Amino acid sequence: MSSLGPKHRIFARLADIAQAIGHANRLDILEHLAQGELSVEELAARTGLSIANASRHLQILRKVRLAEPRRAGKRMIYHLVGETDVVVLLSALGRIGERNSAEIQLVMANYFGKRDALEPLTRAELLARVEADDVLLLDVRPEDEYAKGHIPTAISIPLADLESRMKSLPRDRLIVAYCRGPYCVFSVEAVALLRAQGFQVRRLEDGLPEWRAAGLTTET
Repeated sequence: MSSLGPKHRIFARLADIAQAIGHANRLDILEHLAQGELSVEELAARTGLSIANASRHLQILRKVRLAEPRRAGKRMIYHLVGETDVVVLLSALGRIGERNSAEIQLVMANYFGKRDALEPLTRAELLARVEADDVLLLDVRPEDEYAKGHIPTAISIPLADLESRMKSLPRDRLIVAYCRGPYCVFSVEAVALLRAQGFQVRRLEDGLPEWRAAGLTTET
């Protein structure tokens, strides 16, 4: 029995990490932190949580060292610890969910599928098109997230501004939209809006964090 002790101790700590990410709000927080560091107040505003509730979730993530803060004056600014590993973990969780959960499959079909009937572009396909200079890459996240890091050559038009700035986009060139990750709705809504106006548009299969986790170049 003693020979199982080390394994069980490791599994217990892994279970702590699994429990820490086992909440929808904390997964949402991790997705936001994957775009770049944010204060407690900023995270609360973006996730729709109270500051106290956001802080409580962050403390749980901090306890298992998925997120850590730094002090900036009176504010606590959080960042991911081991960002690439966290993004890979969340991507694996998403793949398992899409395979095993009938509810996730239904949401993917009824929301993502209905708004974008075309298959998203893979990172490899996008890389080839960027290198061939035959695509306009559109980052539809908020401008501050774009400033913290974006795919090279991408231009920033947040989803909220897209309709008013649509006239500046080319109609004779493929547009590829991307946002925070595979379940971020910004790029899906951007594709639906642009395609309804006759633009050639696709979306990237995931987002900036996955691009960065794959070791691909980003710009700030």
